[in-house]
Amino acid sequence: MHVRRGPQMVEVFAPAKLNLFLEVLGKRADGFHEIETVMTRVSLYDTLTLADDPGGAFSLENDLSADSLPPAGHAAAAERTLPTGSANIVVRALEALREAAGVEHGARVRLVKRIPMAAGMAGGSTDAAAALVAANIAWRLDWSRTRLAEIAATLGSDIPYFFTPGPALCRGRGEQVEPLSGCGVLHFAVIAPPEGLSTAAVYRACRPSEKPRRAVELIQAWQSGNCDEVGRLFHNRLQDAAEGISPWINRLARELHQLDCLGHRMSGSGTSYFALCRSATHARSMAATLRGRGLGRTMALMTTPN
Repeated sequence: MHVRRGPQMVEVFAPAKLNLFLEVLGKRADGFHEIETVMTRVSLYDTLTLADDPGGAFSLENDLSADSLPPAGHAAAAERTLPTGSANIVVRALEALREAAGVEHGARVRLVKRIPMAAGMAGGSTDAAAALVAANIAWRLDWSRTRLAEIAATLGSDIPYFFTPGPALCRGRGEQVEPLSGCGVLHFAVIAPPEGLSTAAVYRACRPSEKPRRAVELIQAWQSGNCDEVGRLFHNRLQDAAEGISPWINRLARELHQLDCLGHRMSGSGTSYFALCRSATHARSMAATLRGRGLGRTMALMTTPN
């Protein structure tokens, strides 16, 4: 995460993520699913600005980009606003950190949303991680990122990933994070269709395979620079479940299958969908083609180290 420190505030640029590989291994005793997933940051960011409130109050102002919202009239229209109290993951993260640190500070937070909501790109998770990073600085706690990640793991499965730079192999329910080295830059055309999906609903509909796949081949291909093989090895066990809930997944898969890309897949629990491209120029060209087809918000993005 990129951090800017001012005299009275901390600004954090919170990146989106894509899942290049996601296998569901089974249901856990705690109600979560055991997974194996390869996550990578991409060049799309929310911006979180935090100032200390010595009086102990929390306030959150949401600045919602039109591009981050499902349009009115679609099934996800109820998600066109964000809560500002404890129902918001950012506020819950700050409350958890304050309690764990035993301090009485509060915070004034402004969140500029650009990452699409209900799209499988971890917008809420990255914002929570950004809040922990910013409050750690503003409150002068001087906690390590490892210690912050422990707090993050109590809040959401994807949040700990954002305390490790670059791509990572994540296991457990997603909170066990193993950084991956030697992975080159990848370029994508990414589509966020005008309808979101509930993560819980997709996981409920998912049926783990009796012969689960493993991420090792994709990781090796990425580390060796074989982008054609990386695209061929994209995998998401949740995609079949998502296809049964939203017609957008099949539609996007059909559209991208007709285009010249190295591979394509849904990210996370959807509905965002990505195509691997040969270069930044190729990604921009493909994004422009897809944008002209009215499929939703379309972006040319690349992997980033933080």
